[in-house]
Amino acid sequence: MKSNLLSNIYNPADLRLLKEEQLTEVSQELRQFIIDVVSVKEGHLGASLGVVELTIALHYVFNTPEDLLVWDVGHQAYGHKILTERRESFDTNRQLHGISGFPKRSESIYDTFGVGHSSTSISAALGMAIASNLKGDFEKQHIAVIGDASIASGMAFEGLNHAGVTDANLLVILNDNSIGIDPSVGALKKYLTAVKEGKNPKKNNMIKSLNFDYSGPIDGNDLPTLITELNRLKKIKGPKFLHIVTTKGKGLQQAEENQVKYHAPGKFDASTGEIHIKSEENLPPKYQDVFGLTILDLAKKNEKVIGITPAMPSGSSLKFMMDELPERAFDVGIAEQHAVTLAAGMATQGMIVYCNIYSTFLQRAYDQVIHDVALQNLPVIFCLDRAGLVGEDGATHHGVFDIAYLRAIPNMIIYAPINEIELQNILYTAQLGLDHPIAIRYPRGRGVLPNWEVENFRHYEKIEIGPAKYLKAGTKVAVLSTGTIGNNIIEALKECSNSGAFAHYSFSFIKPLDINALHNIFSTFENIITIEDGVKNGGFGSAVLEYAAANNFKNKVEILGIPDEFIEHGSVSELQHLCKIDVKSLINLFSNGSK
Repeated sequence: MKSNLLSNIYNPADLRLLKEEQLTEVSQELRQFIIDVVSVKEGHLGASLGVVELTIALHYVFNTPEDLLVWDVGHQAYGHKILTERRESFDTNRQLHGISGFPKRSESIYDTFGVGHSSTSISAALGMAIASNLKGDFEKQHIAVIGDASIASGMAFEGLNHAGVTDANLLVILNDNSIGIDPSVGALKKYLTAVKEGKNPKKNNMIKSLNFDYSGPIDGNDLPTLITELNRLKKIKGPKFLHIVTTKGKGLQQAEENQVKYHAPGKFDASTGEIHIKSEENLPPKYQDVFGLTILDLAKKNEKVIGITPAMPSGSSLKFMMDELPERAFDVGIAEQHAVTLAAGMATQGMIVYCNIYSTFLQRAYDQVIHDVALQNLPVIFCLDRAGLVGEDGATHHGVFDIAYLRAIPNMIIYAPINEIELQNILYTAQLGLDHPIAIRYPRGRGVLPNWEVENFRHYEKIEIGPAKYLKAGTKVAVLSTGTIGNNIIEALKECSNSGAFAHYSFSFIKPLDINALHNIFSTFENIITIEDGVKNGGFGSAVLEYAAANNFKNKVEILGIPDEFIEHGSVSELQHLCKIDVKSLINLFSNGSK
C-alpha cells in the first residue's frame, strides 16, 4: 500500500522528522496536491510547481520559523503554504475570507514578509539579518528566494549592493527559470544564460564582485543536491548567493511546454493538464485587447507611436504590437521606474509614448511620474490596466489608489472610460497631441458591449478634454460616476422602481473636472451621490466635495467607493458587494434614496 507522507506533515517540524530519502516521495505528493487543488480552484500554478524541491529543502534544512524565509513576489509560495500549517485550508486559496494567494504576515508566523510586488525580498531579508546582528543573534539564518525576472529590478540590485558591504547572515537564492509571467528580458538574462552554459561570465562573476560567496548554478529540481548545498551554506557566515536552475511548471507536461499560459491557467484537467476553455461567443472584448489592438492600429498609421510595459506584454496585450512592430514596442522587465523615465526621455524627442503599467505597479514609480513626467509637463500617455478591484489577487494588486495619488499631481489629466468605445477614442485622441500627460484607467477583464469586434472598430472620434456626459434625466437626485463602475448604475436604474427620480452623469474626466456641469448639478439637485471603484479618501467624490466647499454649496453629498482599509481577495462581484458598489446594493440604495 502506498504511503501518504504529506497528510502527516502539519508543519516543517514534521517534515524534519522524515529521512532524507523519503523527501522525493514528499515532493511528488506535494506537486500533485498543488495540481489537484489549483485545477479546480484556480491560481498561480507554474511558479509553485517549479520550486517544490526547493521549498522542501529549505524547510528541511533550516529551522523555520525561527530561521527567516522570504519569498519574492509570492507566486511560487503555494508549496510553502501547504507545508506550513495551511494544507487543510489550501482549497480556500484566493477565495473570499480564505487564505491569501501571497505570503501574508497576519496569516502565518511562517510568512515573514508580505509580498505581491516583486524585488523586495533581498532588502527585507537583509533588514532582518541586520536586526538580528544588532540584537546579538548571529546564528539565525535569513533566506531570500528571488527569480531571474525579479532580480533584474533596480530595488533588488540596491539590496545586493548594500548586503555586499555587511556581515549580515544572508542567503540569496536565485531561482533561475528564464521566465517571470512572460519570458525574462534584458542583458542580465543573457548574462545568466551565459553563466548556466559555462561561458566566461562564470569566471568574471558579477555576484562575486559584490562580495557575495557565490555558488552554482546547480539543479534546483534535484533534492539531494539542494540539501547538500544548503547544509554547506548554512555554516558559512556573511552574505551568500546560491544560483539554482529550475523548470517552471515542473511535473505537468503542458505547464512545462507552455509556461506563459500555465502561469495562472484557470481551471484545467488535473490528469491531462488540458485547460477548460470558456465559451467566448457573444462576449464583449477584454479592455486589455481593446488597448493592445488599438495602439497597434494607431502605431501602423503614426510612426511616432511607442509602446512600453514593465514585464506585462501578455497581460496588457502590448504583445500584439511587440509581435508586429518589435522595434517600437518595449518590454523593459520588472522596472516600473525605468519604464516611466524611459517614456519621459522619448517624449522629449517628440515620440508619442503609451506607457502601460498596472495601476498597483505604477505606485512603484510615483517619484518618476511627478519629477520626470509631470513637473516637465511631458505628454506621456499612462495606460493604467487593472484599475479598480481586481479580484482574487487581493490587497497587493487592487488598483484602487490611482485616482487619489494622481489627482494631487499638477499637469496630470485623469480619464476613466465608461466602456470600450470611450477607451478607443481616448487612445486615439491622446496621439493627436496633448498639452499635458494623461493617465487612462480601465479595469481587468471584459467590457460591456457584446459582439463588439475591437479589431473592426476603426471609426475613431476625437474626445474633447473635460466635459462630463449627461446619461439620464432625473428629478430629485444626481448620481455622478466615473469609469466603468457607471455601468452598475445604468443596470441598477433599469431595475429600480423609482428610477425617474435619479439623474445620471458620467465624469470620465476626473481631472480636469467639468466645472460647468458641476455648477448645474449643484444648482439643480439637493442630493448628490458619487460613485467610484477607487478609494473614497482623496478620490473622485473628494474632488466633487472640494468643488462644493470652494463654491459654498451646501448640498448633501454621499460618496460611494472603496473604504479606508485594504480590501481582501475574492471575486470582483463579491468585493464590490462588500464595498456596496455592486448593482444589488445600488438598487437598494436607489429604492430608498429618493424619499
